[in-house]
Amino acid sequence: MSYSASLLSLPERQCLFYPPQYVVIGPQSIKMWAETEPVTGKTIAWKISAAPDRDVITIWMDGRPHPGKNAPHPYAGFTTGVWQGDVLTAYTTHIKAGYIRRNGVPSSDQATVTEHIMRHGDTLTITALVDDPVYLTEPFVLSRSWKLDPRVQIPPTPEPCSPAAEVARLDGTGAVPHILPGANTFVNEVTKIFHIPEETVMGGAETMYPEYRKKLQATYVRPEKCIRYCCGWEGRTAVDTLKDCIGDYRQTPGLSLPSQGLDK
Repeated sequence: MSYSASLLSLPERQCLFYPPQYVVIGPQSIKMWAETEPVTGKTIAWKISAAPDRDVITIWMDGRPHPGKNAPHPYAGFTTGVWQGDVLTAYTTHIKAGYIRRNGVPSSDQATVTEHIMRHGDTLTITALVDDPVYLTEPFVLSRSWKLDPRVQIPPTPEPCSPAAEVARLDGTGAVPHILPGANTFVNEVTKIFHIPEETVMGGAETMYPEYRKKLQATYVRPEKCIRYCCGWEGRTAVDTLKDCIGDYRQTPGLSLPSQGLDK
């Protein structure tokens, strides 16, 4: 609730890496290769290439155990893997605290990740299940697919990150962007537009399921008219939808549409 995206512009935070589960979220291609034991030729680890904001992931296949709970937490975490048929299942612990997304969804250093890596022809799919006892009320499931391009050249490691002062801060050197308790307007935005109670917005995984609507029956009052994001309602005529969309844009600061022909 105190998160502000502006804190990522601070030089001391610009080079913070994402946790390893960001591999299925970040807008990057990946390269995957095996590391073999030089005498026997046995695969001892699989590697997944890094990105500008994510470290190289090593999936150990030689049966080594995970370190103790007090061992260091590297940016890539510590991952072991086993083959289950044609599926490579990887389990990651010792993850650094970070973010799942840049909108402030956090990830603690107690999180663990289970990934299922599957290949179907030229398509590689990774499905990740994130368990976090601090920030998640149930496993967070992510999935992403890549298409093989035999001609692309993907470097295994990214270029070094060099922090810099992007803009002169108006609030002085050393200030950390944040939102004071009770001053986060983004939660109130949802409650005002859609009449959704704040406890529903902040209610965790329970609020994602259809059964939760039964809890809202006694308190929820449906808005009489859509005042924002009205373009996608089903059961509306094209004319009504167009009028609402135009009104939506005209009432949004910073957006404008040409008036010629719109009234028709």
